[in-house]
Amino acid sequence: MNRIKQKFEELARADKKAFIPYITPEFPVKGATVPLLQALERSGADLIEVGIPFSDPLADGKTVQHASKIALRNGATISTILGAVKQFRASSTLPILLMGYVNPLLRYGTKKFFTDCATAGVDGLIVPDLPPEESADIVKESENAGISNVFLIAPTTPIDRIRLIDKLSTDFSYCVSVTGVTGARSELGINGSLDAFLKRVRENAKKPFVVGFGISNAQQVEHVWRLADGAVVGSALLQAIKDASTREECVMKAERFMHALRTRNF
Repeated sequence: MNRIKQKFEELARADKKAFIPYITPEFPVKGATVPLLQALERSGADLIEVGIPFSDPLADGKTVQHASKIALRNGATISTILGAVKQFRASSTLPILLMGYVNPLLRYGTKKFFTDCATAGVDGLIVPDLPPEESADIVKESENAGISNVFLIAPTTPIDRIRLIDKLSTDFSYCVSVTGVTGARSELGINGSLDAFLKRVRENAKKPFVVGFGISNAQQVEHVWRLADGAVVGSALLQAIKDASTREECVMKAERFMHALRTRNF
């Protein structure tokens, strides 16, 4: 059993939901990736999503775009990210997912990418610009390497496509809370639209699903937990650590942010 499936089963037995922080590696300072991963695990993360910086992140808002720019400046590449995951994996069994766009994966080499991911200890992959209809080659290579695939479900996704995405996603799918880009928001959904969307997913998905894009505080996390199997918090965490000038300060700010989100599930 892979670490992602095991984690969701463990949470279900404990009647808990997943908390999934997102980080951009080597942001805000060079060398922060491994200490930040360790800090997030200590602070109660159930899984961690690590972004692969890209110059044209079409699904990301200004916060992640800025973080990606800094990360690239600090030398973040697929190879250095996998090196950081491998270092973290030496002392941790926490599931790690990479979130990256298809062009860098193709340039790196799909087969090599998944082989190297498996060697480093990566558990899953989210590719937001990869349509399910065009995913066969990547899905095949990921399955061969034992890497889980996570596909996105949008508020506009029709029921038959929800079922398709649920089937294609290895262990869980990722619901996008808004028809827009990433970024912390003061409110989620309009006039109950998020609740209706997630109810529709629950009625048509057999596997767990998590919600991301816009979640920024404990109240929103709790709201999403009532409707889904996990919550992803990215931009709000990046904003919380963006002014750190040292690795130590980055860790301190991340732990403070996680503490502020602690509720019954931590």
